[in-house]
Amino acid sequence: MSDVSKIQLLSPKRGMPPKHFADLTKEERVEALKELGLPKFRADQIARHYYGKFEADPLTMTDLPEAQRQLVKDALFPTLLNPVRTVETDEGDTTKTLWRLHDGILLESVLMRYPDRATLCISSQAGCGMACPFCATGQGGLDRNLSTAEIVDQVRAAAAMMAAEGSRLSNIVFMGMGEPLANYNRLLSAVRQITQPSPDGFGISQRNITISTVGLAPQIRRLADEGLSVTLAVSLHTPDDELRDTLVPINNRFAVSEVLDAASYYADQTGRRVSIEYALIRDINDQDFRADMLGKKLHNALGSRVHVNLIPLNPTPGSKWDASPRDRQDEFVRRVIAQGVTCTVRDTKGQEIAAACGQLAADEQAG
Repeated sequence: MSDVSKIQLLSPKRGMPPKHFADLTKEERVEALKELGLPKFRADQIARHYYGKFEADPLTMTDLPEAQRQLVKDALFPTLLNPVRTVETDEGDTTKTLWRLHDGILLESVLMRYPDRATLCISSQAGCGMACPFCATGQGGLDRNLSTAEIVDQVRAAAAMMAAEGSRLSNIVFMGMGEPLANYNRLLSAVRQITQPSPDGFGISQRNITISTVGLAPQIRRLADEGLSVTLAVSLHTPDDELRDTLVPINNRFAVSEVLDAASYYADQTGRRVSIEYALIRDINDQDFRADMLGKKLHNALGSRVHVNLIPLNPTPGSKWDASPRDRQDEFVRRVIAQGVTCTVRDTKGQEIAAACGQLAADEQAG
């Protein structure tokens, strides 16, 4: 089977979880509570607990009538994420959590604490159907889309962790397991809940949200028209179609030129600079001519509205793919900048805890 034929854009292999409070619209919450015999104002009250106090258990919501707490819990608050393992590195600044979902599927999220912010990297799918050969998650295939609440609850759990430390969660990056734009409607619902002020959401600034994609051009254009000001990050990894057809098999459907056209449209519609993600792989995509080509194509398509994040590859065990040496990395950066495009190397937190997406889940399954 060819890589492109492995790509799964639709598709749950397994069933979605029971409906959760965060899956419902405000109107649906009111209706659900009405069916339980609770008045309309309880929906707002419960939302303030979930989004404002990061509580996911109605049994702790003491302003609910005691006789109704279990009723609400059973109907609207199924347990979505069960922690399997939590590992830390960077002197406790980076925490990676492996979660088990209701159907046994494994999921990962990573909380990274910096002096000026706390960033959570979250997953939008269980597994991934994009089949990129250098990615642990892509090689495992797609199990299913996550529900809106499974996405949102990753944020709530991290926000609760930061609150317990006397701090707050400030940034969200959709760069965990899965292709966010392949789970578009649930992604959008989650983003709105993450960014709306309490009691409708966590109140995180849209400008502090980054959505990553391997380049689903039609969905990039659709996202551009949603009226959001989130950052778009395109995982390009090489500027030429010949290599990208192999590294990012969806390129067989949406070529580099089409992806960059969509990214330009996004920048036009939102006024936001686009981030280009580029995993530098030794002897594969780190040549001088590719650095020059990358800089030229990005400058032509996006001008000053683009920034390249160069990512030293975090190799997976047993993989033939390896990170480029430091001198090659530095020369690549210099050449991209010489074409008039800003380029920096991403801080690689958490390498010793298998921070690349999919590695902790793969380790757990192998064990």
